[in-house]
Amino acid sequence: MEKPVLHLENADIYQRDNLVLSKVNLTINKGDFYYLIGKTGSGKSSLMKTLYGDLKLQRGTGTIVDFDLKKLKEKEIPFLRRKIGIVFQDFKLLSDRTVFENLEFVLKATGWKNKEEMKAKINQVLEKVGMQSQYYKKTFELSGGEQQRVAIARALLNDPELILADEPTGNLDPKTSLEVMDLLNKIHKSGKTILMATHDYQLIVKFKHNTLKVEAGELFEVAQQTTV
Repeated sequence: MEKPVLHLENADIYQRDNLVLSKVNLTINKGDFYYLIGKTGSGKSSLMKTLYGDLKLQRGTGTIVDFDLKKLKEKEIPFLRRKIGIVFQDFKLLSDRTVFENLEFVLKATGWKNKEEMKAKINQVLEKVGMQSQYYKKTFELSGGEQQRVAIARALLNDPELILADEPTGNLDPKTSLEVMDLLNKIHKSGKTILMATHDYQLIVKFKHNTLKVEAGELFEVAQQTTV
């Protein structure tokens, strides 16, 4: 049996000194797609931040792409983030640089050296998200939907084992949200594993996947029809 991409056992999730989720048990295997839903302030973002090393796992056990979250050291976080792709609600792109330079910056930061290989990789991920023809534009010239496509391309650069998408459609209008979700769905069908925090029930209904809910300090799986 393949090892799970993500496994949490009796994990307590803290935001500073506040316990926001207790005794979280979660296993995500290669090729899974999970939604993570719950009200604002219910702990979705704190859980995401724990998974990509922004918050420390204080109690319980957790592994993500073969990293032990309990023992994760500061210096290991960049290596963890090479094996996961993160898509943020507010894109987190460098606005003074072009689309190409944004992606090149990430590759250089994660140890790529060969210029031709970097160029080929950037073209490949931009083609996947339908943004190849916009490579020369500064990111502030792009629409919200286009910026999120670039952010998804950035998440794909190091061929991650898991994509964590934290409210990726939160700043987008309904039509653009559907386009971005359609893209994430295609990426999932190509074999990627995705955990996506969202408020957007329109998407959950249209694109059916396993759904996790955080409520009253607990995480549990919900049947699809009860999520609307």
